[in-house]
Amino acid sequence: MSKSSLPTSVPSNTLLLRRQLTELKKRPLEGFSAGLVDDNNFYEWEIMIIGPPDTLYEGGFFRARLSFPEEYPLQPPKMKFLTQMWHPNIYADGTVCISILHPPGEDQYGYEDSGERWLPVHSVESILLSVISLLSSEKPNLDSPANVDAAKEVRENFEAYKKRVRRLVRRSAEEAYD
Repeated sequence: MSKSSLPTSVPSNTLLLRRQLTELKKRPLEGFSAGLVDDNNFYEWEIMIIGPPDTLYEGGFFRARLSFPEEYPLQPPKMKFLTQMWHPNIYADGTVCISILHPPGEDQYGYEDSGERWLPVHSVESILLSVISLLSSEKPNLDSPANVDAAKEVRENFEAYKKRVRRLVRRSAEEAYD
């Protein structure tokens, strides 16, 4: 369908999401792939992140979902791993907790500068690069953990933490090939 044949009722955020998806497919970046959960819904994306090389997550295949609000790009999407994860900055239910996904404005707890939080100039690509950076970090941010148990394990027994992550990586790779 050409742009000129699009119905005039298509919201501009749908056009923006369509453009971002087209761009990612045209120029894929190493480390992840993205697609729509349903071809008729640009607000729900399925993501596959490949564990970054030379990290604890290397060799893993991690499925996630990006859910965009109707207010996108003024408000950030939510990202949730569908593959089981063990990381201080990922909640036990898989929800990713990183600054770029926090609503714009001042942080009421004072952990983040407003410039670190969501800005409408961010894209799906910048979100996924931030998540890959999160997984690539040798020592996770423990200042305000989403998963307190994982943060405690990082602090008190890093070897046990690494072992648990490696088990999840193996399982994710096995599931990817099932």
